[in-house]
Amino acid sequence: MKRFIITLVVLCVVAIAGVGVFVVSGVYNIGADAHHTKPVYALMQALRERSIAHHAKDVVVPSLDDPQLILKGAGQYAAMCTGCHLAPGLGENEMRPGLYPQPPELAKFRPDPRQAFWVIKHGIKMSAMPAWGASHDDATIWSMVAFLQKMPDMTPAQYKDIVARAPQDHDMDEAGGHSHSHGGAAGEDAHGAAAMEGMAMAGEAGHSHDAADGDAHEHAAAPAVEAPLSMEGMKPGAVPTAEAVARTFQTALQRGDREAVLALLAPDVRVSEGGHTQTRDEYVAGHLGDDIKFLKAAKLTPVSLGSMPMGDTAMVGSESEIEAMIKGKSTTLRSREMLKLRKDGDSWKIVSVQWETAPVPGE
Repeated sequence: MKRFIITLVVLCVVAIAGVGVFVVSGVYNIGADAHHTKPVYALMQALRERSIAHHAKDVVVPSLDDPQLILKGAGQYAAMCTGCHLAPGLGENEMRPGLYPQPPELAKFRPDPRQAFWVIKHGIKMSAMPAWGASHDDATIWSMVAFLQKMPDMTPAQYKDIVARAPQDHDMDEAGGHSHSHGGAAGEDAHGAAAMEGMAMAGEAGHSHDAADGDAHEHAAAPAVEAPLSMEGMKPGAVPTAEAVARTFQTALQRGDREAVLALLAPDVRVSEGGHTQTRDEYVAGHLGDDIKFLKAAKLTPVSLGSMPMGDTAMVGSESEIEAMIKGKSTTLRSREMLKLRKDGDSWKIVSVQWETAPVPGE
């Protein structure tokens, strides 16, 4: 028995030394064009598939049918994924043939939502798949997962159309003026929950909201919004604590409580108005005061409120009717508010805001 143990130890030492010599020698060809042998490739493929399945099994999948979510995901996919994974109507490019292992063509199958979310967020070692979670929040990643569920059914023309309508990446936003124009579709942020940024005012060109003291809160004509805010996927009470924050935010604006509003806005909150994406400081220094003045002079009646969990973030959507004086005339508006909130310890912080408001038909 003693001799067996000694022999086993010697063999282990020799094996370790052999591996060390092999690594140090550099004879192994690590080039991407020198493919693995079939047994090694099969082993690595099995390891990858089992690892993804194991780590993704507890992922909670939110509703993926929201048109706004899918539209946002289309823009994300077109900006970040087509070079490796292609898309309907897109053929091989100069980069893809040199990738090893070959990335899957995601237009040819519908991936499991849990596994797709995990892979997009965490990436895959020793491959070209990055961990997008290092630079994108869960809500953005879920938008890509939602789009992946729809893409296999798309024709090249349909894919081209949805990408053309998708919100732009915030890095592509054109700098705009500071007229308080409530329209944001053209300048929304595809990497920061574009479906929930900005305030969109549809209706009369160049209208103004007359405040109680007679000052005019001017608005330029709004750009056309191709994809109206959708309440699909929002369920009352789905994320009650986030809904409570949304109610507090609305109340603070109506009462003109700037301190309460500021306490709810995250340092990195993004507000898009008039096609111009604003930081927290820019919004607070300018349009926040205008919004407070308008809402203090108006009467807001809540109609509905719902929410949707998305990992460590949540979406809260609400509808309200607003009675306000516009150009000296009492007008009833139908307003939708979409907030994206991020978990901050035991509380929530608002990281993006969007309002979409239009006169009630017949007004």
